[in-house]
This record gives sequence, structure tokens and C-alpha cells, in this order.
Amino acid sequence: MKINNYGTSGINPYKQQMNKINQMKNINKPNDKVEISTTAKEMQQVSSIEKERQAKVEQLKIQVENGQYKVDSKAIANGIAKFYLGK
Repeated sequence: MKINNYGTSGINPYKQQMNKINQMKNINKPNDKVEISTTAKEMQQVSSIEKERQAKVEQLKIQVENGQYKVDSKAIANGIAKFYLGK
């Protein structure tokens, strides 16, 4: 009696064929690609508005620390009215 394919190589010969088919499928798949426009890249950069806002916050912080900041109650009331009433 002669024994061929001794070891694990002959256990499932069809599995090797399926692996080859799966590899061929993966080779032909198109790759996804993402491109970010220059406008979007510019939007990610810190703009002049952000710099101005930061300067204003620093100025207000100094005023609060020195006790010089005064609350304008009419402006706050107008802002709340505009927000809730849509005027």
C-alpha cells in the first residue's frame, strides 16, 4: 500500500484553490481614495477671524481680572429677544 500526500498539505486541496480565487478577487478591487480640496484645507487653517476672536477674549479677560468689565444689560436683553423672537 502506497500513501501519498503525507502530512497536512493533502488534507484539503480545494482550500488552496479557493485561496487563489480570493487573492485574485482582492487584486482586482479598486482602492478608495479621498481628496481634500484646497478650499477645505484653507478652512482648516486658523483664520484671521479666529485671531481676532482670541484677541477679544484676551482683552475681556484682562478687563474682568481688573474689575473694569461692565455688563450692558440692554444689549443682553436685546440679544435674548432676538434669539427667541427671531427679530
